[in-house]
Amino acid sequence: MNRNQLRSVIAAAAIALSSTTFAGAKTYQVTGPVVDVTDKMITVMKGKDKWEIDRTDATKVKGDLKVGEKVTITYTMTAKDVEVKADKSAKKE
Repeated sequence: MNRNQLRSVIAAAAIALSSTTFAGAKTYQVTGPVVDVTDKMITVMKGKDKWEIDRTDATKVKGDLKVGEKVTITYTMTAKDVEVKADKSAKKE
């Protein structure tokens, strides 16, 4: 391997590794039987808790999604709104 090829390989590896750093929010999974399905939401029973996961047109479904089927849902957490609270320890002028 000559120096130019080595540089290309190193550059490609650096780009590949850096893109995972900026990939976005952490992903999570929930697994369990489906207890309800709509166009907007999938409800999964995990233990004694019902997990309601929103779905959009971009949600990819592999297989026949219906009540009773065991599924694993991969999701991310997205902020809907943020309210910044005033710092109570700040001195008033």
